Amino acid sequence: MDLSIFFEEQQKLLNKTELSKKRYLYEQISWKSRCIAILGQRGTGKTTLMLQYIKEHFDGTHKGLYISVDNPFFKTISLYEFALDFEKLGGEVLFVDEVHKYKEWSSHIKAIYDMSNLQIVFSGSSMIQIQEQDADLSRRVDNYKLANLSFREYLHMMDIESFKPCSLEEVFTDHIKIASDISKRIKPLQHFRDYLQFGCYPFIVEGQDRYGQKLINIINQIIESDLPYVKNINFSQIDKIKKLVYVLATSVPFTPNISKLALATDISRVTMNEYLYYLELASIIHSLSFKARGYKKIEKPDKLYLYNTNLMFAISKDTNIGNKRETFFVNQIKSYYYNKTSFLDENLLLSNAGDFLLGQKYVVEIGGKNKSYQQIQDIENSYVIADDIEIGFGNKIPLWMFGFLY
Repeated sequence: MDLSIFFEEQQKLLNKTELSKKRYLYEQISWKSRCIAILGQRGTGKTTLMLQYIKEHFDGTHKGLYISVDNPFFKTISLYEFALDFEKLGGEVLFVDEVHKYKEWSSHIKAIYDMSNLQIVFSGSSMIQIQEQDADLSRRVDNYKLANLSFREYLHMMDIESFKPCSLEEVFTDHIKIASDISKRIKPLQHFRDYLQFGCYPFIVEGQDRYGQKLINIINQIIESDLPYVKNINFSQIDKIKKLVYVLATSVPFTPNISKLALATDISRVTMNEYLYYLELASIIHSLSFKARGYKKIEKPDKLYLYNTNLMFAISKDTNIGNKRETFFVNQIKSYYYNKTSFLDENLLLSNAGDFLLGQKYVVEIGGKNKSYQQIQDIENSYVIADDIEIGFGNKIPLWMFGFLY
């Protein structure tokens, strides 16, 4: 098999790939592992992540090769056979993009792993559940999830300023010093407003003019293309799911009433929870409960949020300030914990006392700069997370600081 055209296409991509602006996940991945999965929502930079590694380690050689199985060429050939031919030509690492678009992809990845010495790095939709594949990949794959840009990453991408990330513990214990140091170099509130509307995806570097339309295109691709591929959803349901997303976007934070949702969207109550589960896997919504639940497919969450504030602006112009604050906070905390393994996800829960409970330790109340402690004043490790303040004091922390966690 002649692979020259694939190396030519790869070189064109590498020529346009910059190494100066890498996503946070680049340094977290154990790149020497035999099989690596990079999963995440469309537009978050999974392809760029792989191309950056190739450019940094294999540029000018034929040892690393990037392919996208979304290419029509792979409708007619075996991915497994392609990989073996690549190895015969001296290939060492095969980078496979959009793997969820390839039929029976997991069986091919497993066969490549078992029958060759190739290292495999593949990317796919965040909906892919490695542990659910027919081929037993869970013990073979190092699994990573890529979140949208943090506020800190946005500042770096836009050449505003570069900062190191802070741990959650550092934000709670040393927020005054950290915020003071950052505020000496930038005006965080000024840039925070832009981030909430335009800052969650790397293509912001191309400008704000078409940013909202690009987000709508991403949502359409997820619902119209990825969902049917990954979850075998009938195309007749696509318009109903879009209506569901719009209803949620104009209502979040949303306490689900399955009967009313079913009536508003013409989706049966039986499948509603399943669709909500898929939308969360697809990184379109976040769900939260007052306690951790293992069976999200069949249990109704207590509250729903859009995945990030940029989606709020793209889908609906009616964006409530309180909704934006909570959505930002939930997005950054959830993203911070993406690749921190835990048996039971209790990192972020709803709280009866304040708004949220973090890591089974911190109770937080989200609000504006004048938000009081009254609701949580008698609770240990309780904090007010306040918008519209540059530097906090005592147990009041600026909201924007939670954008520096990764």
